[in-house]
Amino acid sequence: MVRGFFMSQKAVMGEEDIRRVLLRIAHEIVERNEGAENLVFIGIDQGGVPLARRLSSIIQELEKKKVPWGRVDIGPYRDDLSYLDTLPSLHPSDIPTDISARKVILTDDVLYTGRSIRAALDAIVDFGRPSLVQLMVLIDRGHRELPIRPDYVGKNLPTSKNERVEVRFREIEGRDEVVIIT
Repeated sequence: MVRGFFMSQKAVMGEEDIRRVLLRIAHEIVERNEGAENLVFIGIDQGGVPLARRLSSIIQELEKKKVPWGRVDIGPYRDDLSYLDTLPSLHPSDIPTDISARKVILTDDVLYTGRSIRAALDAIVDFGRPSLVQLMVLIDRGHRELPIRPDYVGKNLPTSKNERVEVRFREIEGRDEVVIIT
């Protein structure tokens, strides 16, 4: 209960669902890009990072090629900094390879308004000029405010603006699941 409101939570994906979705998406990425050559995964801090690491690992196993992955902090690139009471905590971005002329697969857990993706694109170009940027999201919940469309989607999950989608990863919260909180 928060401020007199009852909050309910409904699990929509579990560990096995997430594993299956990532395996499917890994195959789609390899097929669309004709292999793993020149791929780099960049996860948006925080929820996109486990996805980048996992997809990199799956594709390395499938293609027998090293596929680098890293993280990008979008805090300095947010378009709402002037509206916030406190500034977001910043974490250093870590992109372990030159991304110039590489195919970047940007990963995030939930796509909502598109503003986080816009900020991530701004951040990525500070690290180089990729030949291509593709977007992978585990959950697409709709309600776009910017013309952003993912290339790879784990699950389309129509929600109301009153609901919240939480993705939990074992690396962070100790378990893999996607829940809708009302």
